[in-house]
Amino acid sequence: MKCRAPKTAIAGLKTSGCMKLLFPQVQEVAMTAVTLNTAGGITGGDQLKLNVFVGEAAHLRLTTQAAERVYRAHPGEVGSVNTQLQIAAGARLDWLPQETILFDHGALNRRLTIDMAGDARLLLVEPLVFGRAAMGEVITQITLRDHLRVHRDGTLIFADTLRFDGDLHQQMQRMALGGAAGAMASALLASTEAECEALLPQLRAMLPDNAGVSLLRPDLLFLRAVATDSFDLRRVLIPALTLMNGAALPRTWTI
Repeated sequence: MKCRAPKTAIAGLKTSGCMKLLFPQVQEVAMTAVTLNTAGGITGGDQLKLNVFVGEAAHLRLTTQAAERVYRAHPGEVGSVNTQLQIAAGARLDWLPQETILFDHGALNRRLTIDMAGDARLLLVEPLVFGRAAMGEVITQITLRDHLRVHRDGTLIFADTLRFDGDLHQQMQRMALGGAAGAMASALLASTEAECEALLPQLRAMLPDNAGVSLLRPDLLFLRAVATDSFDLRRVLIPALTLMNGAALPRTWTI
């Protein structure tokens, strides 16, 4: 993406396989892009890649057309998703995918790597749902590796790794781990010290007991929440993300 003042425009685009990008016609300065997995989900052996570059002073909002699904995989087969995002000087990226829904016996290795300039702005969220509560689904076997790394001016400023193996339903019953949660999310804001410090008390005032937010450093705000299901998780995330975004979320984010 590149800045074509006052709006952001497409600088180049290449897609192949099941991954597509849609660009809704919205009257905004920011460019909104919607990823679409035409395969309908991810299973063992699938390999998906996404590379995005946000040029100087550009503003890109990336979301998904629907929740991603991690389906049952054959023994020994693992799906992989590798995403690399670059944010140039003065640029802004809002990484706002909808939920990733885990199905029983799913297997996924997911990596999200972000390289941003010192004065770039990043807002990201990654929601996970442990089976569809309305369908009575329970995750008794899962293999999940979820890696997130954020670099600013070449320096690692944030690293988070989730690893789930085996009976996830039983593991999440533990109060110290999940308190019987059926969904969870992580959100990160890398911005100016002034913005992060101003948002901290506002977020703490609105978050319920099953969510928390902290300043990991003056310019880095991190939020994590658990909930009984995806509906309750969205009730927590939407107002918090709207505040952190400074504007309404993409239309795909609705309750």
